[in-house]
Amino acid sequence: MDSPIGLTAGPVILTVPKLYRHLGTVSMSRIQKIFRQLKREKKKALIPFITAGDPSLSETMKLIALLEKAGADIIELGMPFSDPMADGPVIQASSERSLKKGTNLKKILTLVGEVRKRSQIPILLMGYYNPVFAFGVKAFAQSASKAGVDAVLIVDVPPEESAEVKDELDKVGIDLIFLVAPTTSIERMKKIAHLSRGFIYYVSMTGVTGASLNQWDSIQHQITQLRRLTRLPIAVGFGISTPKEAQRVATMADGVVIGSALIRQMAGRSPVQARQRISTMIRQYKLALSRSF
Repeated sequence: MDSPIGLTAGPVILTVPKLYRHLGTVSMSRIQKIFRQLKREKKKALIPFITAGDPSLSETMKLIALLEKAGADIIELGMPFSDPMADGPVIQASSERSLKKGTNLKKILTLVGEVRKRSQIPILLMGYYNPVFAFGVKAFAQSASKAGVDAVLIVDVPPEESAEVKDELDKVGIDLIFLVAPTTSIERMKKIAHLSRGFIYYVSMTGVTGASLNQWDSIQHQITQLRRLTRLPIAVGFGISTPKEAQRVATMADGVVIGSALIRQMAGRSPVQARQRISTMIRQYKLALSRSF
């Protein structure tokens, strides 16, 4: 969620899966592929969250490469916004740092295009509707597809209001990811399960990102309910701050999202120091997930 120092737009290469979608045939997305591969290998997905542009877009590029090398399976890339209602103080501060550097949606999509020249790791953009609306929903979907985005999660677009966004993303083969919360009713779960592609993101607690996680029975119950409604993978995020917690969540879910715990490593440290700590941290989480079966 910063200005693209050293980034150039360059030509966009249409990958084979994207090409097939544009030709109107069915092709398995990168997200589907990674979850199927991990299931065959009896592994769980590690999904780190970082804010695009914190501390800079060029550093974000380095972090994505580092995260992939350390064991990340999917990258959740935050699109900074001035009023992030679902985010706690750690990610809010990260968004503020990014916005002060001039990060915007166009620059983030340019960044993703640059990443695609080097990597095929699945990328999920996470953010809020206002920047997408300002960009133009159709233009955003088309630009995101050309850049190589695999999925989008828009926190403040509920299923009931998602028709326009989903329609445009469906046209270009991008998954729209929905959130399921501890307070979500069965009827609403059914609607989300029906609309979802890629995976379903279960929010492990009520409140904002970065809070403490202690509702294990509730998580297990809700995931069990979801399993009855969908065959899609389920990833859990919010409040997972230690490898031990990640390991426990992974016994219930197909993937684990690590956000605030990762972002904390950046504040007040040089980029080199932050990268070193983040690399070590991701390897620890990856090892913990390998022990979840």
